[in-house]
Amino acid sequence: MRESKISENIIRSNIFSFASPPSFFRLATKLVPIFAALAAVAGTAGLLVGFLLAPTDAQQGDAYRIIYLHVPAAWLSMILYVALALWSALGLIYKTRASAIMASAIAPTGALLTFLALWTGSLWGKPTWGTWWVWDARLTSELVLLFLYIGYMALHASFDDVRRSDKAAAILAIVGVVNVPIIYFSVRWWNTLHQGASIRLTEAPTMATPMLVGLLLMTISFWAYAAAISLYRAKCILLERENEAVWTKEIGREM
Repeated sequence: MRESKISENIIRSNIFSFASPPSFFRLATKLVPIFAALAAVAGTAGLLVGFLLAPTDAQQGDAYRIIYLHVPAAWLSMILYVALALWSALGLIYKTRASAIMASAIAPTGALLTFLALWTGSLWGKPTWGTWWVWDARLTSELVLLFLYIGYMALHASFDDVRRSDKAAAILAIVGVVNVPIIYFSVRWWNTLHQGASIRLTEAPTMATPMLVGLLLMTISFWAYAAAISLYRAKCILLERENEAVWTKEIGREM
């Protein structure tokens, strides 16, 4: 029993060691180029498969190919908001500066991908539904998500004191996470124009294999891009906040 407690404490201490600004900065520096390379390779392969190898859809023709941008952007817009809320909660509970910084670094990328999901959805909706926009449950809740991202960033920028801005924005992020399941389950809870999911964990996919491969590659690319740009932005925020700290000068000499 004592040995298991000691092991648990060691694991915990190793995990929380990355919460210190110098350790977090060094880890982010190593991960950014890896994620950036993965995003470039997977994105190139995904676009080639999606636009050159995947067959034309029998009902929607080539208009369906916008899914290779729309679907990964929509997925990541929700996942990034959950990550934003989790980092915010960690920052509130454990008072770790790296957690609050990571949350604020994720927000712009989440907002960008939410906007991309809405924009590509409108481009897809015009030939499919005959209109650019409808006040559909899925579209409306996704629009609310964009407002939540913008509200988080605006609230964070409205305080001169960094700690107060981190706390206020974190509370908004945690409260707003209730919108994510509404987005995801909206097509099941209400009668909407938006089509249901083509990929489910409990069922076989309803699309051709080349379509699925291209979509998964693009999803990996979007994931890697979001990780790379968020970590890079976190590094910039960290240096801005800690510019007078001794460790920043030490890292400067290392680089």
